[in-house]
Amino acid sequence: MALIKESSKGASERPGLTTGGSVAAMLTAALISVFYLGWKVVGLPFVPFDAFDWMARILPGQVLAAGIDALVTAIRAFNLGPTAAAAKTAEHVMAIAGIFFMGLLEGTILFSIIRAVRGRYAVILGLALGIALGIPLQLISQRVGQTASTAPELSAIWVLGALLLWGATLGWADQRLLAGGSRVVDAGPAGQPARGYTAQRIDRRHFLVRLGGATAVVTVIGAVVGELSEVRKRVSGATGKDLWSSTHPLPNADAAVKPAPGTRPEFTPLERHYRIDINTVPPVVDPQRWSLKVDGLVEKPLTLTLDELRRFEPMHQFITLSCISNPVGGDLIGTTRWTGVSLQQLLPSLQLQAGATHFKIHAADGFYEIVSLETIRSDERVMLAYAWDGVPLLPEHGFPLRIYIPDLYGMKQPKWIESIEVTDHWEPGFWVIRGWDKVARMTATSVIDTVAVDMTIINADRRRLVPIGGIAHAGARGISKVELQVDDGPWQEAALRTPLSPLTWTIWRYDWPFDHGKHTFTVRCYEGSGTSQISTPSPVGPSGATGLYSKTEMF
Repeated sequence: MALIKESSKGASERPGLTTGGSVAAMLTAALISVFYLGWKVVGLPFVPFDAFDWMARILPGQVLAAGIDALVTAIRAFNLGPTAAAAKTAEHVMAIAGIFFMGLLEGTILFSIIRAVRGRYAVILGLALGIALGIPLQLISQRVGQTASTAPELSAIWVLGALLLWGATLGWADQRLLAGGSRVVDAGPAGQPARGYTAQRIDRRHFLVRLGGATAVVTVIGAVVGELSEVRKRVSGATGKDLWSSTHPLPNADAAVKPAPGTRPEFTPLERHYRIDINTVPPVVDPQRWSLKVDGLVEKPLTLTLDELRRFEPMHQFITLSCISNPVGGDLIGTTRWTGVSLQQLLPSLQLQAGATHFKIHAADGFYEIVSLETIRSDERVMLAYAWDGVPLLPEHGFPLRIYIPDLYGMKQPKWIESIEVTDHWEPGFWVIRGWDKVARMTATSVIDTVAVDMTIINADRRRLVPIGGIAHAGARGISKVELQVDDGPWQEAALRTPLSPLTWTIWRYDWPFDHGKHTFTVRCYEGSGTSQISTPSPVGPSGATGLYSKTEMF
């Protein structure tokens, strides 16, 4: 018997790109999990979200608009739940998938290079890849990222160190796989064919299984511990009894017109209020260190703490806010009671210079928008809000400060405000420069929320009536009339419920005489001035969706 050492140089003996890709996928999944663990437990940067937020800021406006439209359309088409929550979940998934596939691609390329040089310098090449990815990613995290609460130096070391370790481990694993080509075979007794078997071979399959098990453990531990840490931190700043709405009747509680059964809540619960912004997660704002900075064309720069803002006479307003990306009949709209200070009231304290004409408002997430001084002086309702429904703003909804400007979509109203720069000119804001409407004035819209066929009523003539209802909204311009059309019949005027305020939506109701068969209901509204809503359909971009809302039911 003779033992002969062979070198397996054939393609069949060398692991292919699929194997290298599998290794890259396993290690990248573990890397993402470690990033998540560091973020949730210590407050270190979560690179996938930071990179996604950076992409959202550099992509052309047309690309962003197309992406937003496609996302909202998909959420509604597949009935994935509340649009705002589903959109954020989708953003999170896309952010993580983006880093995962980047790691998969780069790791596969690394494997092909290491295989080409027969395993030499594998760890060094892996470290080079870690540096090549780590430096730009940590710069992105420093520049745009909202996830970190740790010092910049520690954050940079964390990101670069994690990617260096990932790259070195990739190189080592690839080298181990490629080293499996050397084997020992039994040539058999003299004169007989060799009985080939591997005696001293690195078993690639077992190595991959062990590597997969190790990375799976790291991935699961990172995800589970990170999520448990998040659950412990997820403590609401308010309980139900703290809310203004839990101890006070709404101002229209005695209104004669009652909402049709199934109409959306007139006063939106805080947990159901929509949230749309440019961040995967809300910016981290330390209330103890925060202050509103005012500079530019002022006699003297000044800062105002949250406590100082609260000392001004508070303003309480019932307000309906809507996102410009809200399609006709969409749920990116909500109504609650906001509390803050009128910007008119602040003006004397700011000591503006003679040439001042505009306020450029900067937010912690890099968002900015311009408000004319003329608007502030002519409308006391323009306010800096710091509370809603009697409690401080939630972090994801703009804590500690956001602005409200009547009649405008949310894209013109920054949250997480850090500073106000007083200037002598107008300039396009964050979304305007990306192709959205310069004014962003809310369009009039009306929606059918319910055709309550299961809640019919019998009138004095013994006729069966079906309550139909919904909302109508025209920004700060009010609603004077709502009409309902059944099939191709005449337009019938609906009853209007007294709104919570001139700044909120109006609940409407129409009791329809029941008729068997298939029917299509269409609604339209008129602004306070009598102007009819725009009936011609148009998409959400760049100025907000228009068109009539219809609902078809079979009875």
